[in-house]
Amino acid sequence: MKSEPDEYGWDDLVRDGRTEWTGVRNHAAAKNLRAMTCGDRAFFYHSACAVPAIAGIMEVSREWRADGEDGKWASVEVNPVAPLPRAVPLKKLKEEAALRDMATLKQGRLSVSPVSEAEWTHICALAAMGDAKEQT
Repeated sequence: MKSEPDEYGWDDLVRDGRTEWTGVRNHAAAKNLRAMTCGDRAFFYHSACAVPAIAGIMEVSREWRADGEDGKWASVEVNPVAPLPRAVPLKKLKEEAALRDMATLKQGRLSVSPVSEAEWTHICALAAMGDAKEQT
């Protein structure tokens, strides 16, 4: 799930303890929000910044509800689980053959996209190893 850190970043979510993930105005992304269930985990991805990167892990704490006056969009409530030991920059994600089919990389403008179990495991491994210099 993507957010611009100038608008609402990982540190804001940690400070707040939870947030309503609102404002998604893309049909495919809204469909992905509707598919989420309580307990699902998601990466918090900083986008539209100097170094776009996955910063942390959050969890869905309330399933979707209508967002917006017309009710055709969706939002979910999320809470922070943990920051990644090392942020994983977009550049590093793109270098990984194991992530070549990842929806986030194929549909870069999609703010909420699915992550397969294999992709999740690979990204968590990237976050846990190497030094920050290798990942920037």
